[in-house]
Amino acid sequence: MIHFFGNQSNTVFAVQTQNEISSEDINKLNWLFGNAHKIEKSVLSDFFVGPRATMITPWSTNAVEITQNMGISGIIRIEEFEKVAADFTDFDPMLSQKYSELNQEIYTINIQPEPILDIEDIDAYNKSEGLALSPEEVEYLNNLSTKLGRKLTDSEIFAFSQANSEHCRHKIFNGTFVIDGEEKPTSLFKLIKKTSETNPNDIVSAYKDNVAFVKGPKVTQFAPKSADKPDFYQEKEFDSVLSLKAETHNFPTTVEPFNGAATGSGGEIRDRLAGGQGSLPLAGTAVYMTSYSRLAEERPWENGMVERPWLYQTPMDILIKASNGASDFGNKFGQPLITGSILTFEHEENNRKIGYDKVIMQAGGIGYGKLDQAIKKKPTAGDKIVILGGENYRIGMGGAAVSSADTGAFGSGIELNAIQRSNPEMQKRAANAIRGLVESDNNPIVSIHDHGAGGHLNCLSELVEETGGLIDLDKLPVGDPTLSAKEIIGNESQERMGLVIGKKDIETLQRIADRERSPMYQVGDVTNDHRFTFETRNEKYFTDEYRNRVLDFQNLNNTEEKSKSTGVKPMDYALEDFFGSSPKTIMTDKTVATNYSDLEYSKENIGSYLSQVLQLEAVACKDWLTNKVDRCVGGRVAKQQCVGPLQLPLNNVGVMALDFKGKEGIATSIGHSPVSALVNPVAGSRTAIAEALSNIVWAPLKDGLQSVSLSANWMWACKNEGEDARLYEAVKGCSDFAIELGINIPTGKDSLSMKQKYPNDEVIAPGTVIISAAGNCSNITKVVEPVLQRNGGNIYYINLSQDSFKLGGSSFAQVLNKVGNDVPTIQNSEFFKKAFNVLQDLIKDRKIKAGHDIGSGGLITTLLEMCFADDKLGALIDLTSLGEKDTVKALFNENISVVFQANAEVEATFAQHNIEIFKIGSAIDGDAFTVINGEDSLTFSVATLRDTWYKTSFLLDSKQSKNGMAQARFDNYKNQKLEFTFPSHFTGKLPVISSGVEKPKAAIIREKGSNSEREMANAMFLAGFDVKDVHMTDLISGRETLEDIQFIGAVGGFSNSDVLGSAKGWAGAFLYNEKANTALKNFFKREDTLSVGICNGCQLLMELELINPEHEVHGKMHHNTSNKHESGFTSVTVQKNNSVMLSTLEGTTLGVWISHGEGKFKLPYSEEKYNIVAKYAYEGYPANPNGSDFNTAMMCDTTGRHLVMMPHIERSTFPWNWAHYPERGQKDEVSPWLEAFVNARKWIENKK
Repeated sequence: MIHFFGNQSNTVFAVQTQNEISSEDINKLNWLFGNAHKIEKSVLSDFFVGPRATMITPWSTNAVEITQNMGISGIIRIEEFEKVAADFTDFDPMLSQKYSELNQEIYTINIQPEPILDIEDIDAYNKSEGLALSPEEVEYLNNLSTKLGRKLTDSEIFAFSQANSEHCRHKIFNGTFVIDGEEKPTSLFKLIKKTSETNPNDIVSAYKDNVAFVKGPKVTQFAPKSADKPDFYQEKEFDSVLSLKAETHNFPTTVEPFNGAATGSGGEIRDRLAGGQGSLPLAGTAVYMTSYSRLAEERPWENGMVERPWLYQTPMDILIKASNGASDFGNKFGQPLITGSILTFEHEENNRKIGYDKVIMQAGGIGYGKLDQAIKKKPTAGDKIVILGGENYRIGMGGAAVSSADTGAFGSGIELNAIQRSNPEMQKRAANAIRGLVESDNNPIVSIHDHGAGGHLNCLSELVEETGGLIDLDKLPVGDPTLSAKEIIGNESQERMGLVIGKKDIETLQRIADRERSPMYQVGDVTNDHRFTFETRNEKYFTDEYRNRVLDFQNLNNTEEKSKSTGVKPMDYALEDFFGSSPKTIMTDKTVATNYSDLEYSKENIGSYLSQVLQLEAVACKDWLTNKVDRCVGGRVAKQQCVGPLQLPLNNVGVMALDFKGKEGIATSIGHSPVSALVNPVAGSRTAIAEALSNIVWAPLKDGLQSVSLSANWMWACKNEGEDARLYEAVKGCSDFAIELGINIPTGKDSLSMKQKYPNDEVIAPGTVIISAAGNCSNITKVVEPVLQRNGGNIYYINLSQDSFKLGGSSFAQVLNKVGNDVPTIQNSEFFKKAFNVLQDLIKDRKIKAGHDIGSGGLITTLLEMCFADDKLGALIDLTSLGEKDTVKALFNENISVVFQANAEVEATFAQHNIEIFKIGSAIDGDAFTVINGEDSLTFSVATLRDTWYKTSFLLDSKQSKNGMAQARFDNYKNQKLEFTFPSHFTGKLPVISSGVEKPKAAIIREKGSNSEREMANAMFLAGFDVKDVHMTDLISGRETLEDIQFIGAVGGFSNSDVLGSAKGWAGAFLYNEKANTALKNFFKREDTLSVGICNGCQLLMELELINPEHEVHGKMHHNTSNKHESGFTSVTVQKNNSVMLSTLEGTTLGVWISHGEGKFKLPYSEEKYNIVAKYAYEGYPANPNGSDFNTAMMCDTTGRHLVMMPHIERSTFPWNWAHYPERGQKDEVSPWLEAFVNARKWIENKK
């Protein structure tokens, strides 16, 4: 039965229930859907756009759970439908469909579950299902069928195709290469592995997991004492490991960019969760590569190749939707994205079309774990196999195999079927359950694996590959009853983790999972028979032959009861047949020499060249990417993309603190050079590594260069003439250079089908390696930024490449529609290593005032960018000493180099180590940027070029921001300089808390999916509170009453309760659960209590009408005016106020993070009716990110005891949290914001 609810907009909510809804439940739903009403019709005869009938959305999953939390039972599915005109076409057919009416059949899927099939013709089945099995693999399976004396089932063939796909098994990297008739002595994988064998350095685990671990420092864990009940936070030291991982999701992002990129991000996070016995993700990175966006008419470099009839999405769609998807997942899961890269490229020459028509979307990341949990244990017979997370749906079928083929090679139905859906909130819940075990004194996880390519069959088989396991198909979670056995086993529904755990520990995990609302399923047992078997007793999967076989068995044994032994097995493989014996891959190719035409240019056109180069997506401002992605969540971000008083994205190194102590961290960076690799694959690999290193060098690393480990992700169009030979060269070049530098590559991934097929055409992607670097940052407060200081000394240049200046493969060549025939490389590894480490030592001694790498856009772009992030800052540059008479080459070369600012004393240090540096200029006040080279002299306006550089971001932002906000951002970004006024009494010292005095008790309140509890709890803890972790399940069950709590913090971050409006579901859990409601009401009745609601918590307290209970019409939180998530470091001015927490900060203007989608205070009365505590320092967007009435950032109730705010003061606790902190001699231990929490503690103490 489907019931329709409508609200004041054109939205209809279609609610599927098992039976009629009571009037009480109708009232609850009317409130939940935003003052809606039930439409008393069974059919709505208008046109609507809504989700595809076959795909239950994650939105629905969350919305149904919200109704359950509100005490409404019997709801199966809820979806949103928008009323549209009959001719409306502006919707994404990958996700939505158009309905000519809404009726009782909109959710009906007329599919019966297919029975288990015995396959007669494996080759025909392979072709019809798009399994991408090679002829050799088909022959292997036919022989296996003969050996077993039976036909293989559809599940077994499907399972083999996924588990042994190129995507999962890396057959090419493990294969034999025969180039120009000569067999190469070693495989690609062994070349990469050699780096770790030669330079093991601090490696703890390499190639054993989907993540690499290196030894980290001692870290202080800040976590509740136990995870299965409300408990108090405590600090505890442990020896850490640092994790590094990068994952590509190229095919899914090409086909359906939002979910493709979102599930790529989610999969990479799960890889880090599944390291060892479990480990914890800290931060993410992202790389996007597409063909040209064709953003605007006046971009002549985009006209060199005719636009293709795109198969699924245009490059423009992909750039916007993919970055939205990756951002959305991280924002909702609670992982900051702290660095990344973008490249757009296509080229036609030598009768060859090259471009990223099949796109690259790389999600990478860093994290940490415990040294004593870094290696998985071996399962033993009787251990339990458990799934944490969501249910199975008919999505993501065959993704591993389809990803291993050229895009466009199969029908769109097969390719669309392979796309997964994203549900970050579910993943957060599973992650929280795992976190609870990892942080415990005795982690009971034996082994853990993520659910990704290949679904259950890959995840569960790898859990038991040393022992064997029996899986009960009927215990696997099924969200769609029409699924066949094959679809249940193989679907790639995301947000799930597979665990092996001892039988005695199951109850502990169950309690934690229930508390976190993470679905948990015991699905099987470890067997020790070295078989991998799925068994079912559900007759809907039986053919007549299977049913008769079961009946014969039962009659023979004179029993009517179907026991375990009478089930049928859709899959029953010996592990050696499944994993170990598939044919070896042999790659035969020949070297193909490709000559690209040389560049022709004139120095008279430098101004025009510069304008075009600054507009390439790879060079231009990335604000359109950074302004929508959370860069502060978790409270441990020490360095992200944006810098300086103007907060422009110029940092190329990201740094995370490993704890809240403010010293030890982990740094990460990205490098790639695919266009130069077209000319010289070895140079491309060396440059990619060197670029990553020239980015990470600005973070002080524990042992300098030796602290760095790399991930190498390979994207190549293999099995095309000449490409396999180029890949071998590139991998060997990469391995050799890492070995020469003394570093290792302990992890990586490959995606070797980078070709897009069209009906009468094909486009090959440039062979690409993306390097992700990571290392232990020994002091997170010493990271150098690319912002010139007015009195920071001279500007110096070091040519790390030690090569002559070359323009091949550069951004400059790109705007000429050329590749070039001569590309730079790294000539001297010893020089590179020595220069890197000397620079590191100077950074550790705080001798380097500013620094930037030279990359896309060349030397002139680097120098300009160092002027961009401040106001009225220019430079006087003289490049004559570099000895390059060709001024175009001097300005636009991308030879790997660095530019830094320091006092003249550093010259002696470099000379002592025989490192040649060049003094090339100084910073000056004003708008002029002058560059001299010999007799050539050019002067530019910094402000004009900064706007040119910003223009591409503005054009892209216009595609994602609504209501003219992209234009407002472009107009205002340079006029909203961060300027602060600190309190005169501020010392910057941590408060001294007496150990002998009983601390007042505070609690953080969190809901499933919320993600900001640790930073809030830590701010309270530092201020002198004993802090309890309280989940909504604790309040609903009555485990927690808040009776001994005097201060609560409703935490920020996303919650899955947001799907029906700002904190609506969270508020519903309070309003419609008696015990939770009573606990909260009693807390607010007491006069000795305080509360703070931040971000999502602010939305909660506003929705519950607790801030202005005296008002008849209540203020609410609405969507930002831009209609998108906003993230940024802004400033607020604290007004005259009576807030307990903030009255002492009156008159200050302080920097603070914001990150929200629904942060607009919509206040119906005049301003004097509200107690506005703080306003954004500038009224205009983006400094005011949401368009709040009266420029409101923070407000409180009339007593001053209850405070709400959208800015994240708890993520701005430390100077290193701030994206721009005033120069105060590095003496501050905390920022002024901690005073708010100290004030709360003092007020409570005075109430005794």
